[in-house]
Amino acid sequence: MPDPIKISEAAALLGVSDDTIRRWGDSGRLTIRRDGGPAKVDPQELAALAVAIASEQQALARGSRRSSARNRVTGLVTKVTRDTVMAQVELQAGPFRFVSLMSREAADELGLQPGSIATASVKATNVTVELEH
Repeated sequence: MPDPIKISEAAALLGVSDDTIRRWGDSGRLTIRRDGGPAKVDPQELAALAVAIASEQQALARGSRRSSARNRVTGLVTKVTRDTVMAQVELQAGPFRFVSLMSREAADELGLQPGSIATASVKATNVTVELEH
């Protein structure tokens, strides 16, 4: 079983504040262990909460759209670099940065510019996972 996770680390992993983690603990949404040292959460419980939060957010973002892509994140366009044929679009979604290459025509048709709210759909055949601890 993985080691318990400090509140500050749990908050960073979920892209929320330490206070939000504490409020979730106070409301019973998450169990916080306070046994002498820093307050910690169970990593398996945190993983289950992360999945639940993602499902809630995807349901809200999906609305009436239908797509085979399950990995969708909504964020803020922070940069659009256009040349004559292609465009590079950077999207910040919480602590995550996504970079998409698309035709300039597509970027222009979507009206993408810094400050636009957009959703990135990710469909990957190869995803690398690394352990932090």
